[in-house]
Amino acid sequence: MSNEKKTKGRLTLPSEENFFYETNELLQRLGADALRDSDGTKLPDEIKDLDAEIYTTYFVARDLNEFANAHLDEVTRFYLTSKFITATERETTIDLLDGYYEEQIDLDTSHDPKKWWEVINRTTGQVVESDKWEYDSESKSVKIKTDPFNVYSVSFLALGIWDPTQMYNHITNDWGDSVAHHIPVDARYNNTFTYMKDSLEKWLEENPKTDVVRFTTFFYHFTLVFNDKAKEKYVDWFGYSNTVSPKAIEEFEKEYGYRLRPEVFVDEGYYNSTFRIPSKEFLDYMEFQQKFVSQRAKELVDLVHAHCKKAIMFLGDNWIGTEPYGKYFKDIGLDGVVGSVGDGLTLRLISNIDTPMTEGRFLPYFFPDTFYEGNDPTIEAVDNWTKARRALIRKPLDRIGYGGYLSLAYKFPDFIDYMEELVNEYRELYDIVSQSKPYSSAKVAILNSWGSLRTWGAYIVAHGLWSKLSYSYMGILESLSGMDMDVEFISFEDVKDGIDSDIDVIINAGDAYTAFSGGKNFLDPQVVANIREFVYNGGGFIGVGEPSAIVANGRFFQLADILGVDVEKGFSQGHKKYFTDITENHFITEDVKSDLELGEIKPNVYAISEDTDILAFDNHEVYMAANDFGKGRAFYITGLPYSFQNTRILKRAIHFVSHKEDTLKKYYADDCRLEVAAFESLGKYCVINNSLEDVSSKVYDKDGNANEISIKAGKLIWIEE
Repeated sequence: MSNEKKTKGRLTLPSEENFFYETNELLQRLGADALRDSDGTKLPDEIKDLDAEIYTTYFVARDLNEFANAHLDEVTRFYLTSKFITATERETTIDLLDGYYEEQIDLDTSHDPKKWWEVINRTTGQVVESDKWEYDSESKSVKIKTDPFNVYSVSFLALGIWDPTQMYNHITNDWGDSVAHHIPVDARYNNTFTYMKDSLEKWLEENPKTDVVRFTTFFYHFTLVFNDKAKEKYVDWFGYSNTVSPKAIEEFEKEYGYRLRPEVFVDEGYYNSTFRIPSKEFLDYMEFQQKFVSQRAKELVDLVHAHCKKAIMFLGDNWIGTEPYGKYFKDIGLDGVVGSVGDGLTLRLISNIDTPMTEGRFLPYFFPDTFYEGNDPTIEAVDNWTKARRALIRKPLDRIGYGGYLSLAYKFPDFIDYMEELVNEYRELYDIVSQSKPYSSAKVAILNSWGSLRTWGAYIVAHGLWSKLSYSYMGILESLSGMDMDVEFISFEDVKDGIDSDIDVIINAGDAYTAFSGGKNFLDPQVVANIREFVYNGGGFIGVGEPSAIVANGRFFQLADILGVDVEKGFSQGHKKYFTDITENHFITEDVKSDLELGEIKPNVYAISEDTDILAFDNHEVYMAANDFGKGRAFYITGLPYSFQNTRILKRAIHFVSHKEDTLKKYYADDCRLEVAAFESLGKYCVINNSLEDVSSKVYDKDGNANEISIKAGKLIWIEE
């Protein structure tokens, strides 16, 4: 490999009208080889003639208002629920759109409400007979014959009349009345899909200077519903709520042999969030939609290829049904996937997709909510890069890029200076790490209800955003995203079929009764027996939060025998808990230098045996523990938000439960702010400073030999072996 630094390529920049000279300047300075438009911008011909590949955003299901207004019966739909209303009399009226944003949502009354809606007594769980309620079109309400002091709701079909992403961008950038609201339409209707294909064909002919069609994305938006104040009411980045239609339900019934109730979608108001253990009906519906989306998306991709252009997909917006880790994704035939990088786990969510090209859009987005006078966008850029870089070294993206208004970023010269530094460092890293698989010290399997379908996607509520009830678990994935581990994601069905022999450690983490902890799955004798056998014969098990939790059989943690801890739920308060002695010196906690950061602590965890090693204990509660089970070992921790120290605790725990203590200090740094990534076939390793402080530390090579190394804040160095 040449020692000459690569200063061009693998970079996509946004641009816009009336910004030609500055675009050309940055194209040359940053070595970009692709230019793109962003939502609300267009690339003029003079910019398209620059020496760069031209990415053009293409909306399949929106920005088709002329057609949409003439076919309002073919817009996308939701199944939604009204507010839950307590009846105080024998007759109760429910305003269906109370709390919804009526510029986004309207009622679908073209399909008979008596056939397509449900009124449910939420106290009894029973469906109210259709002759006991009436819809009033003037007030958009339902009048119900009710039992006083029972709770009622209405599940109704709603029309999505404003695309949620365009709506968000419209409000954020204050576009006002100058930009029309995009009405999304549904590809399941043949008229609509024919129009989509014809529109794409015409567009391809009219855009000969486009090299790469960036589908944003295909047909169905993730679930994003706004309230009556135009704020987010409900969001699920994996949600299928906006994919429903009477036509879809009828076609599903023909294929699967049974009819889906509105409640399958409304799901008691939880809308089948990714945290819910999925029902068979919902899993069937997901597969049904994934097959449909892949088939129709392939037709569009084939059109693009027929015009000798590349087709890539944005992993966001209208991406539902594509499921990049699902079994139908490859059938689409895409040339690449691009997604937004918020941290290490979102980078791995993109970079691990099996596609010819992966591209990450780095933050900050060039929008006025960040690029305004008095703010320093470089701070976010540095934070974003240092979080993502450690993951990129494990599994590199093929390209990086930015989005938004380049004219805004141009006003911040310090930010442009940092961009130049960042993209050159990325190119240098890519040239090395793309040649060889990095050294791995263990193989870790994340166990939850979704398995490989949610590879690197577990615990996400809204892409890249913090959530109070999930950050304690997302920290596990963030830590693993750049750790020297091979990581896979397995389901309870996988466990029932048998645990692969190459797995060293299984991690089960989540709140009780969620899809990630597993709930009722741990009542399956085959699941618990296979895990017990795996650990008993020498495997490792790590539980975080409320692993294997469901009240049954005299336990809350169904794998308490493995973990060495359980939870007092109040039923056995008369049973004394004598095991409270802390094990002061333990392999797992050897590097703990500061106060523990445990996130949302789970109360009343206690040791079930004197053999349990309690590693952290306070307020009569166990926060960390280790336990032997047969030839195997387990580790429990109440929560694991991302931090340098927690990443080190997790690494040590993995080595401990897999009996690999002796290999810990192979490619290792004593200071937990540093990490080491080795490429043995290339004869080199790098030391990464993930902090914004200068660090000096002992660093160990492949043979465990230590050298003192000093490394500047946020930098990395390569060492030849």
